[in-house]
Amino acid sequence: MTDGGPALFRLVRFFSRRWATQASAELTGEMRHVQHILVVEAVGAMRGEATVNAVAHQLGLDHSGASRMVIAAASAGYLTREESEMDRRRTVVRLTDQGSQLLAGARRWQERAFDELTASWDEQDKAQFTGYLKRIAGELGA
Repeated sequence: MTDGGPALFRLVRFFSRRWATQASAELTGEMRHVQHILVVEAVGAMRGEATVNAVAHQLGLDHSGASRMVIAAASAGYLTREESEMDRRRTVVRLTDQGSQLLAGARRWQERAFDELTASWDEQDKAQFTGYLKRIAGELGA
């Protein structure tokens, strides 16, 4: 028996707390704006049109919670809300230039956190761990 599950969730809890405080404060100037980062991450991860339902699914929220987060991120200038080109009854969200900058900043923060976490590791261990993380993340979307 491995302790992989508990270790994974300990890691998730560790970084989710830091994400909420450090990354948001660093990237948006306020700790409470982590929701904007989460929405921008969700929209940035999608292929094709991003809808509120798709954001809700990505974030594990109900439609109304995701809708409030999308509206807030749009009001902050990170997203636009537009009519779908494929189905005029649907609204799609897209990153603005400011949203793309926030996403790029979030990715830099994530890379820096990974580098700090693995600073004492050799390159082969980092590459192997990266491969496993990508594999797990890829299976989440399957």
